[in-house]
Amino acid sequence: MNEATCAECPDSQYVSSNSETCSTAVSSSANWAGIASLALGVFGLVTAEFLPASLLTAMANDLGVSDGAAGQAVTATALVAAGAALTIPLFTRNFDRKRVILALTTLLLLSNVLAVTADTLSVLLVSRVLLGIGLGGFWSMAAALAMRLVPDHLFARAMSLILTGVSVATVGAAPIGAYMGNLWGWRSAFVAAGIVSVITLLVQIFAIPSLPPKDNPSVKVMFELLRRTNIRVALFAVLLVISGHFAGFTYIRPLMEHITHLSVSAISAVLLGYGIGGFFGNFAGGFIAERSERYAVVCGGALIVVLAASLWMAGSSPVVAAVAIALWGFAFGAFPVGFQTWIVRAAPDQAEAAGGLMVAAFQIAIASGAIGGGILVDHVGALGGPIFATVAITLGTLLTLRYGPRPVRA
Repeated sequence: MNEATCAECPDSQYVSSNSETCSTAVSSSANWAGIASLALGVFGLVTAEFLPASLLTAMANDLGVSDGAAGQAVTATALVAAGAALTIPLFTRNFDRKRVILALTTLLLLSNVLAVTADTLSVLLVSRVLLGIGLGGFWSMAAALAMRLVPDHLFARAMSLILTGVSVATVGAAPIGAYMGNLWGWRSAFVAAGIVSVITLLVQIFAIPSLPPKDNPSVKVMFELLRRTNIRVALFAVLLVISGHFAGFTYIRPLMEHITHLSVSAISAVLLGYGIGGFFGNFAGGFIAERSERYAVVCGGALIVVLAASLWMAGSSPVVAAVAIALWGFAFGAFPVGFQTWIVRAAPDQAEAAGGLMVAAFQIAIASGAIGGGILVDHVGALGGPIFATVAITLGTLLTLRYGPRPVRA
């Protein structure tokens, strides 16, 4: 058989059927080290983003501010990340993508350094702003970079590896942060996050090849997507559900301290349970979303509503609090995969631009939850977070149930 050009092979390489198959050639071109470096970046970013939830009380006491004020460290990161997700790809479209990724990881490192040295809330907020730029920019470009590092038929596998960084961070960030904060102070957790940042930066320098700009993103495409009803419904559902989740999650430590009266070691154990629940929830959410992304969001939302209500009605019980928080992590696992599947299927022709809108909506929702939950916590006490979560997630779940995507029948 003569040599033939394989459509899947990069640059139309010629492959002899007598010596190797085209798929072998394609597989050999996959840059798994580069994919692993992106997973490390995601792990570092998500870890730094989630650390304040497990260190909130200690941070507030050290900086001399209220729990609600310290919670705005989450708000600052989320708001900036929302803007960065939309603008970083536009502002950097003429730069080599490797340089952009290295710059974003450097911002992560600088953010951790500032957090370690912060002696006022203002300095801490500056560090979280830098984190927000790195977080939003990195997330908006991760999928596009993965598409260039591996062949098309390995893309799903590559994204699974990258998202493993999220799962590991979800499991480890909160309990390890709480444990380190109890032993050596809350700043020690950011020292560890800074070390991870340095390792990530070094790996990316060697693992990611030069990637000249390829796409030409535009504001026009994003506005065109916002004219689609199914896109608007998805984004509005994200705002409600995710804001409710983060109103409860951001202020979960004050609830365990002031309502349930758990020790620091017990709080670390409960947060570990939350992380483990989230790890397995990712798989359960994926299983449901393959069949119906609408039901993935509805099932996760309905469960969290029940759990949040149980916390503000019986949160003084250590057993109720521990079980509810662990199951809350499990239920949340359905949201990322459910919403991402929804948005991609709603705009298969502009998946990357739609993904940017989804990242922005997630971050705005996180900020809204941190602000709304903080206001309630400061005015009605530690139960304010679960109350906000119950109301917001109920509305978002009902919206998804009524207007969410349904499978197309032949």
